[in-house]
Amino acid sequence: MTSVSILGAGSIGSAVATVFAKAGADVQVLARDTAKGADIEGVTVSPLGEPITGDVVVLALPYPAVAEVIDQYGASAFDGRIVVDPTNPVSIPELTALLPAGTSAAAEIAAKLPGARVVKAFNTNFAATIAAGTASNGATTVVLAAGDDTEAKEALRSLVEGGGLAFADGGGLANAVRLEAVGAVGMHLALAGRIGWTGGLLITE
Repeated sequence: MTSVSILGAGSIGSAVATVFAKAGADVQVLARDTAKGADIEGVTVSPLGEPITGDVVVLALPYPAVAEVIDQYGASAFDGRIVVDPTNPVSIPELTALLPAGTSAAAEIAAKLPGARVVKAFNTNFAATIAAGTASNGATTVVLAAGDDTEAKEALRSLVEGGGLAFADGGGLANAVRLEAVGAVGMHLALAGRIGWTGGLLITE
């Protein structure tokens, strides 16, 4: 059984926890507000700051909080683990870029965590489509992932598909900057009322 630690219990963290629990993973949620996520079946919720137990760690935090939480735990706490980055480095609701052009949050995280295997994923999906497994038109939710470690991506694929979603390999971690651009565009369209928060990017075979 794969063990997963999700740091953060907001909309994305709770949605991913739901999917991974469906996949049969041992899911630990670490949150400042432990009431969040407590109603997800098969999930253990503990205060943020408690030891990380998962082989897979999802940084389901607002982008500005990621560096603080990494510093809180220390880089060595992530050594040997698969670290999934679902963040979009933009301000809300202005969607102002928080990083220089050509730089990705995932690359920054990988630089901070040299002992971890970083995968960019879930940032192009809205939380409602992750939790439901489908968009409002009934299409299966597809999780795009980018990373340099093939085994890490395959482990994530098993969790995603085991939870009823589809998976698409988005190439190496250098493509994270492109996925983050897609995520920002999707958020812009939703905030502008052009699409709903139960829709998003459609990928078909």
